Amino acid sequence: MLDKGLVQIYTGDGKGKTTAAFGLALRAAGQGNKVLIYQFLKPPGLDIGERFALQLGAVRIRVEAFDVPWDMSESFEDEQALARVRLAIKETLDKIAKTGEKRFYDVLILDEIVFCHSKGLVELEDIKRIIDKKDTAVEIILTGRGATAELIALADLVTEMKNIKHPFEKGQPARRGIEF
Repeated sequence: MLDKGLVQIYTGDGKGKTTAAFGLALRAAGQGNKVLIYQFLKPPGLDIGERFALQLGAVRIRVEAFDVPWDMSESFEDEQALARVRLAIKETLDKIAKTGEKRFYDVLILDEIVFCHSKGLVELEDIKRIIDKKDTAVEIILTGRGATAELIALADLVTEMKNIKHPFEKGQPARRGIEF
């Protein structure tokens, strides 16, 4: 168990933000910490290898997924979808704030919440409330592209994944077990 929990952000346009967060989750669980990973904009039916691996094992990591209809290419143009997802994210963050305050988990990973903030789907104040209300021993990891200066100011550690070269640029599709 942690004596003092910090706030970390994994951001940038490079690959590996969620992968790094899951790696930290495995490390924390291996040391006896309880971990909650909440994946925003990645519904339960999405084919994600990390989620499958954890469902098979006996590690102390709980993964929950945001179960609100969302299409990355179309939902940003649909005002009803935007309103629905904003409300759902706010309600979810309220629950996560209570979880952090009561220390049900030692590590809270909010996967893609940085992206949600950068796209206006969540207010900075809702993220700040989780950080401010958390038990002092709870570690929080926020992932996603587009971390703002205000969000970075709330963190103790910020890592930026920078894309130098990626096979997507040459038409290579995402590969099962590597990119998802």
